[in-house]
Amino acid sequence: MRYFILSVFLCSLVLPVSAQNQNERDEYMQLFSVKGDYADVREDLEMAITDRGMIINNISHIGNMLARTRKDIGGKQIFGRAESLEFCSSVVSRHMMEADPRNIVFCPYIISIYTLPGEKNRVYLAYRRPLPVGSPASKKSLQTVEKMLHDIVSDVLTAE
Repeated sequence: MRYFILSVFLCSLVLPVSAQNQNERDEYMQLFSVKGDYADVREDLEMAITDRGMIINNISHIGNMLARTRKDIGGKQIFGRAESLEFCSSVVSRHMMEADPRNIVFCPYIISIYTLPGEKNRVYLAYRRPLPVGSPASKKSLQTVEKMLHDIVSDVLTAE
């Protein structure tokens, strides 16, 4: 009985921390997952970006870099595959920076796509949330950026 009470007590300490970590993460990022093949989901992501008239400026091959450097510095495998796609919208970016030139720090926009070892047919998509700061016009423009990012990921999640 003592061990049961101790277990309940310890769980009561751990669960609020987990919920707090989730809430903190939600403040600065959005994370989604979808069943599917990495290559198919990545293609859907590219299409969701380019169908909006945007060009992908850069693809960061984060998973490859970590796998390559792991041989030299050690460590565990973090990702199955992992990339970040960097892009920009001239219209959205212009409005954002006209509202406040300091908003340049939110550009370019990046959506990451990755798989985790041992999770077959599960692909994750994530982006940093542009926190609405500054004047009312700045806040509105940054909310537009987040809506655009969310809409892109939503298109990927509902692609067939």
